[in-house]
Amino acid sequence: MAGRAAVLSEYGELTVDGALIELDGVEKVFDVRRKTGFLKRERRRVRAVDALSFTVARGEMVGYIGPNGAGKSTTIKMLTGILTPSGGRLRVAGHDPSRERTRLAHRIGVVFGQRTTLWWDLPLIDSYRLMHRMYRIPDARYRENLDRCVELLELGGLLDVPVRQLSLGQRMRGDIAAALLHDPEVLYLDEPTIGLDVISKTKVREFLRELNAERGTTVLLTTHDLQDIEQLCSRVMVIDHGRLVYDGPLEGLHEAGESERTLVVDLERELAPIEVPGARVVRVEGPRQWLAFPAGESAAPLVARIAAECPLVDLSVREPDIEAVIAKMYAGKAVS
Repeated sequence: MAGRAAVLSEYGELTVDGALIELDGVEKVFDVRRKTGFLKRERRRVRAVDALSFTVARGEMVGYIGPNGAGKSTTIKMLTGILTPSGGRLRVAGHDPSRERTRLAHRIGVVFGQRTTLWWDLPLIDSYRLMHRMYRIPDARYRENLDRCVELLELGGLLDVPVRQLSLGQRMRGDIAAALLHDPEVLYLDEPTIGLDVISKTKVREFLRELNAERGTTVLLTTHDLQDIEQLCSRVMVIDHGRLVYDGPLEGLHEAGESERTLVVDLERELAPIEVPGARVVRVEGPRQWLAFPAGESAAPLVARIAAECPLVDLSVREPDIEAVIAKMYAGKAVS
């Protein structure tokens, strides 16, 4: 980030170009030992994050994606102060997360999709009351934020239910509310819709969109569901083997990886492969056909054409696999 202007944020902290999140050449190396014999162990160094640099401006919603083991969760843990970088410079709202973790905790919220921050055997409302005290949230602010989250995330009938009795979707909405009670400036979401049904995913996405629009909360979202990115984020970053391989709009990622969506069409009866401009049939099984089309294109014209020309019973759209998109980026040497 050499040569970039350093400015004071509205809180009086020194930041680069007013960025809320800054990483400059950040690295994280783990020492891993494995057994190689009866009394022998081999030690090797694993570089989980490698010379990672990016900034996120206040109020941005950014998708942070990549294959399993790419370094996404390691990055989030460094941003929250759980892990200390092995090298490079890292700042969140002008603070070093690993050195000022307690101070920073009041300005960030975190939701890990596969782990809960709620107390398992307590009713949901008791977890919120504990957080009220832990974060020393002013009473009026706590009540306002709790009422807002309960209403928008539809938690009213769940407040007296022990967390262990909640479904995954209910618990996830409860975790998101818990992360927002203290009005964080930055919200880190690690797979927030994993395992959720379509209705729960829709509720979570609508809430996050409204949160960002109304309060300007900065959101960094890691997910394997490209629909989360499409519906929430104007910018996406791709990490692979600890390195940033793409940073830009989702449409550009699809173009770089030449990715395709799949339209699954169920017909009333078996027909010859459907021929429509902009798509090609990749598979036929009886009355069901699979059509591939560019991921950056809308499915609406294809659906309208097929519905007008074929005896349609049902259809669905399947998103491209992130791993496949990245693999194509490398194969075509289209990494940016």
